[in-house]
Amino acid sequence: MSSGEPGPTLRQLGEFAMIDRLLAGRRPPPMTALGPGDDAAVVRTGDGRTVISTDMLVQNRHFRLDWSTPDDVGRKAVAQNAADIEAMGAAPTAFVVGFGAPPETLAAHVSEFADAMWDEAGQIGAGIVGGDLVNCPQWVIAVTVLGDLAGGAPVRRAGARPGSVIAVAGELGYSAAGYSLWRSGIKGFNELRRRHLVPRPPYGQGRTAARAGAQAMIDVSDGLVADLGHVARASGVGIDVSTAALAADHQALTAAAEAVGADPWSWVLGGGEDHALVAAFAGGVPAGWRVIGRVLDGPARVLVDGVEWRGYAGWQAFNSR
Repeated sequence: MSSGEPGPTLRQLGEFAMIDRLLAGRRPPPMTALGPGDDAAVVRTGDGRTVISTDMLVQNRHFRLDWSTPDDVGRKAVAQNAADIEAMGAAPTAFVVGFGAPPETLAAHVSEFADAMWDEAGQIGAGIVGGDLVNCPQWVIAVTVLGDLAGGAPVRRAGARPGSVIAVAGELGYSAAGYSLWRSGIKGFNELRRRHLVPRPPYGQGRTAARAGAQAMIDVSDGLVADLGHVARASGVGIDVSTAALAADHQALTAAAEAVGADPWSWVLGGGEDHALVAAFAGGVPAGWRVIGRVLDGPARVLVDGVEWRGYAGWQAFNSR
């Protein structure tokens, strides 16, 4: 981010003028009965239930402003939160955003960040219905997202049964590969580098999976093996993942792995932040999904080609990078 861009800072503009600027010309999402402007928003619920999730992004922990533009950060904030709602078999409807930044932050950068959030949310029929703006030593973003089950049952992590298949919607390992490329200072591989900055969840596939009878589902945020481990423990089953079924992901990352001296399997199986969806199905899988494994009788564990995975185990909030 360049510090030489023209325009006022947050200190010069002030909180309420900045909020007015962020809200000017916005159209609230369809589920909104009362949008920003009062002490709280009012959002309609489709069937009397609301799916709710919240997540945070902290500068230099979850994103870097020397790698990401404000647009990138805004899109990532929406995408990773929307994926949690998708993983419940619901559709995101509305977002509430808390944003903290230093007073010297350019108002133009905050506007760019907000524009990107609105645009990304708009792609899935949602929008921003409220939030807060505060003084903070660095960028901190807290997002709460609401979702609609449209009369269906939530798809939980528990529910996978022996004999079912494990399938995934979306790609695996791309964000981890991009992170390694950024950290190593290796140019090229633009798509992978971009996918670390802005994930691409398979929007709409959560509800598709729910309609197809998904028994259990989870968003791949920490890593495939780690997140399937949550499903295995919640369901009391074993899960066996096939590397042959993941060959396309491996092949897509091979050249980047050679460039940084890494094993592409560590990205495919252990890399997080792709926000793909992985689910268990008793029968056939819907369009947009591919089978990558099977559900076994317990004990609760995740195997790779029938043996325990000894590689990178996935993201952990208090001791990962």
